[in-house]
Amino acid sequence: MSARSMSFTAALEGPPLVLDGGLSNQLEAQGCDLSDDLWSARLLADEPGQIEAAHRAYARAGAQVLITSSYQATYEGFARRGVGHEAAAELLRRSVRLARSAAEEAAVAAGAGGPAGAAGREAAGGGPGPAEATGKATERADRVWVAASVGPYGAMLADGSEYRGRYGLSVAELERFHRPRIEALAGAAPDVLALETVPDSDEAEALLRAVEGCGLPVWLSYSIAGETTRAGQPLAEAFALAAGNDQVVAVGVNCCAPQDADRAVRIAADITGKPVVVYPNSGEEWDAVERGWRGRPTFGADRVRAWRDAGARLIGGCCRVGPDRIAELGDVLRKH
Repeated sequence: MSARSMSFTAALEGPPLVLDGGLSNQLEAQGCDLSDDLWSARLLADEPGQIEAAHRAYARAGAQVLITSSYQATYEGFARRGVGHEAAAELLRRSVRLARSAAEEAAVAAGAGGPAGAAGREAAGGGPGPAEATGKATERADRVWVAASVGPYGAMLADGSEYRGRYGLSVAELERFHRPRIEALAGAAPDVLALETVPDSDEAEALLRAVEGCGLPVWLSYSIAGETTRAGQPLAEAFALAAGNDQVVAVGVNCCAPQDADRAVRIAADITGKPVVVYPNSGEEWDAVERGWRGRPTFGADRVRAWRDAGARLIGGCCRVGPDRIAELGDVLRKH
């Protein structure tokens, strides 16, 4: 069985896969300056080694899915920095290659029987049994998948509007914005496209149109507040957009409070019948006056188990969730 033979969709039929955590907080921990409007996407051109190092940190922590650094990478954003269309397309493809390099390095280490391999095999339930079943379980354990991040239109604006939605653009206009970079990312052959931090069901509709024909499975993940999208649409209606779409292999939420994710996971599972993806923030709150984080993390073991039991099959973290927390999450899932 080849190292790339199992599909991402098939992997979702087993125990939950561990996603990585926040890329930005890990890059900052490595000493990177992310104050630029391009945020982490700037490093694709200036310091790609830092991005690969961040991916490796999460892979070493046990992440089975690495999300690329393309969230804020757009042709329009790069153009403002004087980067031409072809060069921008190459940077988008580079984001996939950097994650793939870290993923393949982790897979080699796991296959060699290192700590990651032992933990992964336990998580996949590997053990005595028919040769074919054991082979599939081992492959799933040793494999690290790459999800190409497709962030919302508002991320390109770099003004916080990705947490509001309602940009004043039509669904057709949003589709035209997203399609070119989706094509570039798909051309680099990730395992799945992560349509993530989507604040608005109109943008979700545009994204689902834009991925048609790309040849890849996708997951759709909203940013939410309570039981609505950031734009105020009921989650049941927002999730229903993906219910009959076979290209969408998972539906859920990210970049939200852990307590908001609790109910959202159940709604996503009930409305769509699909595997659920969930990767919220740590739970601390940003104090804009004091320019710092306050409160305590609310991302804990009990919540992780509850998400799994409610139908989550892709579980990880977003802002301020680092490799240590991802390692703890993996331990929780392995202990059932």
